[in-house]
Amino acid sequence: MAKQPNSTEPSAETLEETQARLKSGGKGTPTPTRAEREAANKRPLVPNDRKEAAKQARVKAADARERARVGMAMGDEKYLPMRDRGPQKKYVRDYVDARFSIGEVLIPVMFAVIILTFIPSAEVQAIGIMSLWAFFLVAVLDVVILGFILTKKLKAKFGEDKVEKVRWYAAMRALQLRPLRLPKPQVKRRQYPA
Repeated sequence: MAKQPNSTEPSAETLEETQARLKSGGKGTPTPTRAEREAANKRPLVPNDRKEAAKQARVKAADARERARVGMAMGDEKYLPMRDRGPQKKYVRDYVDARFSIGEVLIPVMFAVIILTFIPSAEVQAIGIMSLWAFFLVAVLDVVILGFILTKKLKAKFGEDKVEKVRWYAAMRALQLRPLRLPKPQVKRRQYPA
């Protein structure tokens, strides 16, 4: 018994589709000779000029690294590492960059204390070390408060159940000098995210 054509089957191809299929090879074209097939399959395993190929590969890799570096510095999601991706992390970065954190000046204070330790007076060295520890405790208190503030703001903006743990992320960003942060700050001071 012959099969009846089903109305749901695709319709016959158009004239243009048939011509395109025939041009690309396959049915309706002459079979290539053995020499033509072998010539088409021949590809050198190594390039003729290996030095030039290596130079081009280095240039290509350097361009890709530079694009990735610039993209990461500008905060492009495609180039960010996994720890920096997502809308919540962007919100945290913008909030931390908008405020002044005491931890931002921690490195210059440490450098000043190191210079103070070269002074031969024991009192000056003790005062320098004690002031460094006091400054460090104030910086830690600042990032703890920042963590509570950000957790509250993220819950208000993204919902209670969708909040990631970002306290450590915010603290590490707040303790860095502003020019050394990656991705680079995208907001100015006191330009808090909405």
